[in-house]
Amino acid sequence: MTTRPAPPFDTTRLDHLMDTAGVDVVIASSKHNIQYLLGDYRFFMFEAIDAIGLTRYLPLLVYPAGRPELAFYIANSNERFELELNRFWVPEVVTKSRGTVDAMQMALDGLAERGLSAGRIAVETCFLPADAWDVLRTGLPGSAPVDAVEILEELRAVKSPKELDLLRMASDGVVGAMQATFAQLAPGMTKNDAVDILRREEIARGLTWEYCLITAGQSLNRAPSAQVLEPGDILSLDSGGNCSGYLGDLCRMGALAPPSAELQDALAQIEEVQQAARKPLRAGAPGGAPFEAVADRLKPAREGSFAFVVHGVGLITHEAPRLMDNGPIPYPAPHRTRPLEAGMVLSVETTWQHPRLGFIKLEDTVAITETGCEAFGDTARGWNLAG
Repeated sequence: MTTRPAPPFDTTRLDHLMDTAGVDVVIASSKHNIQYLLGDYRFFMFEAIDAIGLTRYLPLLVYPAGRPELAFYIANSNERFELELNRFWVPEVVTKSRGTVDAMQMALDGLAERGLSAGRIAVETCFLPADAWDVLRTGLPGSAPVDAVEILEELRAVKSPKELDLLRMASDGVVGAMQATFAQLAPGMTKNDAVDILRREEIARGLTWEYCLITAGQSLNRAPSAQVLEPGDILSLDSGGNCSGYLGDLCRMGALAPPSAELQDALAQIEEVQQAARKPLRAGAPGGAPFEAVADRLKPAREGSFAFVVHGVGLITHEAPRLMDNGPIPYPAPHRTRPLEAGMVLSVETTWQHPRLGFIKLEDTVAITETGCEAFGDTARGWNLAG
């Protein structure tokens, strides 16, 4: 008889979060939370896309608070091959789903079989298709499902040593790929060429390509395009590449010619903010500490727009801890007044959109430790010369 492994996450933490939210059952449906709850698992067949026929792939992991022995996973029928390889810790895996409606109906059947239908249920509302939501509401007419996103975000906020290693490898890989890309650039190439090189370099380092925001010259446009790189142009590469799902999200600067004294000074001002933000970071420091640390450096009037942002990063960007309610992505900032915890990971970024010089930015990935912080991919912070 095969013994199933223990759940790969902190069930005590999840149970507490569910109890605090008054939730009896969580139904996870996003790829990143399915991966987390199943322990680094993504079904290979739908890792890149979800659509199939007239529907889409919809994995559902059902977890009752305090009862991991009653958890179950609704899987695509082809996930039976993964089941044969003993990929799952959950006691029951139903490999019969072909789409969204039947997947949710199987989840409801599983709840009924376990006597859990009367409990308060939380689902990932922004990751649940409308037809699956209709099945849920029709099948549980007396229930008012609530959102599970913040519960699961809180669960993932503190990274394990294995997760930190993956984030470190992703960050090192992204920055290494950027350095290799800058070294291959020359006037006459295009922004598209630069992004193509960066994609190849990230893949060559074992990363899964995500995206690149790129600027060149004085332009503040960050889309890949046929814009030609001119002699003396500066470039910013802001890219995400993941290692087993964990995101390396960093920005570095390059130049097609030695930068002017004004450009050097501009990047130095950004670097001062970045380094000042790190100084108070440690377990127990309030989430708002980096903002207080850089406040004086943000006051001087500057040409253009000068912005400072800190957000959590892990399986997705802008995940918990959420420290800003006035940043580029709209969400509340419940962690700004709470103490940071060892294992939390932050993206720290300072951006200067300069009307004459162009787009200048550094973005770093920083892990909180008991005594301070550790930066991942912490190289190539100055002007990287092309060629």
